[in-house]
Amino acid sequence: MHALVDRLRGTLLPAVVTPMDRQGVVDHDALAAYAGRIAAEPIGGVAVWAHTGRGLHLSADDRARVLTTWRLATAAPIVAGVSVPRSVSAPTLAAASDATVAMAVRAAELGADAVMVYPLAALREEPDGHDQAVRLHERVAAESGLPLVGFYLHAEAGGYPYPPELIRDLLALPAMLGVKTATLDSAIGCQEAIWAGRGTGKLSITGEDRMYGPSFMWGADTALVGIAAAQTELSARVLRAWTGHDHAAFVEASDRLDRFAAATFYAPIEGYVQRMLWAAVWEGLIPEAAAHDPYGPALPPSERDRVIACLEDLRATAAH
Repeated sequence: MHALVDRLRGTLLPAVVTPMDRQGVVDHDALAAYAGRIAAEPIGGVAVWAHTGRGLHLSADDRARVLTTWRLATAAPIVAGVSVPRSVSAPTLAAASDATVAMAVRAAELGADAVMVYPLAALREEPDGHDQAVRLHERVAAESGLPLVGFYLHAEAGGYPYPPELIRDLLALPAMLGVKTATLDSAIGCQEAIWAGRGTGKLSITGEDRMYGPSFMWGADTALVGIAAAQTELSARVLRAWTGHDHAAFVEASDRLDRFAAATFYAPIEGYVQRMLWAAVWEGLIPEAAAHDPYGPALPPSERDRVIACLEDLRATAAH
């Protein structure tokens, strides 16, 4: 356990996209090529089945092929997001817990190194939601045999904004590697979540695409972010500059990444997956035919123009 914490600390794990067509059919050739490209970047691991990769929307067979493809592409740690797949009926909290555990067990069978447990939003309404959240993580660890990443996910994405006391209780579990914060735009929530983990020896993992640089200044020491699904090297550069105490380079790289984040992460926030796919096409990571997100909102052509204009500006200014 501690060896994996040490291995991941200070590294970047992209939450990768899943190349697919307009009908949601995964392009496995494009996926294999994309995995090879991302695996060659300066990363410490990779996150599959996450929100960016539409993991809960994929069929069980597609999820298996996605994880297997990444396992073949890299020896770096793979973290798999687990919760209730959209195809599974889970009308009760017990059923939702069962589905989450089953997904974690399958991830272990396929070679994942850890799982990231999506928060069950329904627990917010339960009088003992705190205790149930802790028990869910304990059960996932016991039945999958894998270490865990906790996941503070903003409500706009269907998440559960974990209070500091829950984060501390989760981090006290032996199986926990750390907690990822993805508050979207809550500086206070992000700060309190990071500060709740101080002194635990566990990872403080930022998932803050719009507060990426600041989250390191607040204490994050590892990154697991969707923005790195396309801008992988730049995301790694920000983290590398911070950990290397090169503050001038940190400010410059963080400013550049913030400009890209502003062109990809905004309302409707669910559109960010499609915007990241457009960016991946422009960067030559995936083909046009495999750059569709059928599970997000329809976006006007002007939004793609905004993404491309930002990337072209970043390229032009990098040359000077």
